[in-house]
Amino acid sequence: MTYRQSQIKIFIEGILNLPFLIFGKILGVLICKKARKKYFLFFSSADIGGAPKVNLDILQLLPIGDAVIIFSKRPKNAGFQYRFLETKVQIVDLSKFVDHKIIHFMNVIFRGIISVWINSSEKPIVFGGECMYFYKIIPHVKESAKVIELSHMDTWLNYNQCFIPIIDVRIVSTPKLKREMELQYFKNRISKDFLKRIVCIDNWVELPDQIQLSECRGSLKILFVGRGAPQKRVHLISQIAEYFIDNQDNVDFTFIGDVRNIVSKKVIGKSRIIEYVSDQLELKRFYDESDVLILTSSYEGLPIVIMEMMARGKIVISTAVDGIPDYIEDKINGFLIKEIVHEGRVVAEGIEIIKEILQEKFDLKSIGQNARKTAELKFRKNLFVESYKKVLIN
Repeated sequence: MTYRQSQIKIFIEGILNLPFLIFGKILGVLICKKARKKYFLFFSSADIGGAPKVNLDILQLLPIGDAVIIFSKRPKNAGFQYRFLETKVQIVDLSKFVDHKIIHFMNVIFRGIISVWINSSEKPIVFGGECMYFYKIIPHVKESAKVIELSHMDTWLNYNQCFIPIIDVRIVSTPKLKREMELQYFKNRISKDFLKRIVCIDNWVELPDQIQLSECRGSLKILFVGRGAPQKRVHLISQIAEYFIDNQDNVDFTFIGDVRNIVSKKVIGKSRIIEYVSDQLELKRFYDESDVLILTSSYEGLPIVIMEMMARGKIVISTAVDGIPDYIEDKINGFLIKEIVHEGRVVAEGIEIIKEILQEKFDLKSIGQNARKTAELKFRKNLFVESYKKVLIN
């Protein structure tokens, strides 16, 4: 879809939804009289994941009484619900009203209600972290509102391009995504003035004071952490694991995520499968105890788990997708699987890399040290905090 086509689409949608929107605004005038806020943060849900972790980090920077979180998507596990509750920020969960196609009119009515609430604030700041409902709301907020978007992956670019004129700051978490946005603007002849609104801010992870670098002494502990979503292609990691099980190599695999229905029975029998770990200290113990992280995704931003493992000087093996090659240099601070599309070749490359590691063809300590240096340079908390405060508060 081109930029022009997206503008037409959103215009037609606005006309069709107008009666329900007006009704919602009337309700909003009656309901939203006292509970005024400054920061309106739109997040999909409190499911476990890298993006919700970043959303939590951003919440820590805001005054509790001035902020409200608005959830709009039914959660799959709500594994981070307790962490959002710990922030003491007001939570409004609209998912039971706006995440149902059968009662889609409620989705539109609440757009009217929420926009009135936002517009009752003198200088509202509206923030969206990869949340569809954020985009449904922002056409209806007043011009003096500051609209801030956060994106981690390019899968949103086709949809959100129609909102470029009304988004004041577009935060991206990888240089690759920034380059893709700039290219999109160029192809669609969008004014260069809007390029100034794109800001790249790296996410952060804790940098442990003491780390144990990976070593290969005839055995390896390999870890996967993530959702069982199609993009993760966990079945490819299962095939890699099967190869080493069949060859009786001293390689132990641990899978953390909802992947039990994806990996083979053979792998389940010979590996650790943990649905999810909500305790962050326990999760970090898995990072510390592992030698290698493996990912075979078809697309990604920069997964937090890669950052966590690099911060510990561990070895990352990943497909060279999207933002990852901006942070991992093959055989210098990690390993890249160059094949992305052909799944058989992805498996073959992954197997070959692990075999070469087992054969001690690489200086893992040096690679781990380089990974740690990259983390120290790019994933520091103070850089994250200063950059977000500049956008959100200053």
